[in-house]
Amino acid sequence: MAVLDLLDLPAATARFAPVMGLDLGTKTIGVAVSDASWMIASPMELIRKTKFTDDLKALFKLMDSREAGAIIIGLPVNMDGTEGARCQSSRAFARNLLRIKDIPIAFWDERLSSAAVNRFLIDEADTTRARRAELVDKMAAAYILQGALDRLR
Repeated sequence: MAVLDLLDLPAATARFAPVMGLDLGTKTIGVAVSDASWMIASPMELIRKTKFTDDLKALFKLMDSREAGAIIIGLPVNMDGTEGARCQSSRAFARNLLRIKDIPIAFWDERLSSAAVNRFLIDEADTTRARRAELVDKMAAAYILQGALDRLR
């Protein structure tokens, strides 16, 4: 399998298989999961990065537990639409993942996802800085995944 255009993802994925959303940070990977009908994204887990193979083992374990059939990775595009070093890192993550597991992968523009989640956690949820640090990456993954699911509808 290769990295697909988002709109080609449903045809490459088993019917009723949830999809995982990833927010790739420098220290953590935020993980979210959809329901079987691809309507709702929910924050799931935060993987603390160690070694790439260990990170993937943790991710694959989560995928297996939910019987996920595809992955959507947030692509940190610059505000002017260009792709910088973080986009290259996200694309490299996908390429390296595909060498280990054959699974449909698509990217979704994640511009401002962390900012939107932080704003919500401060304004609406009134969370402390420490609690926000725990929540922001997995909630950003859900925000990214929900945006992609909405686009697919």
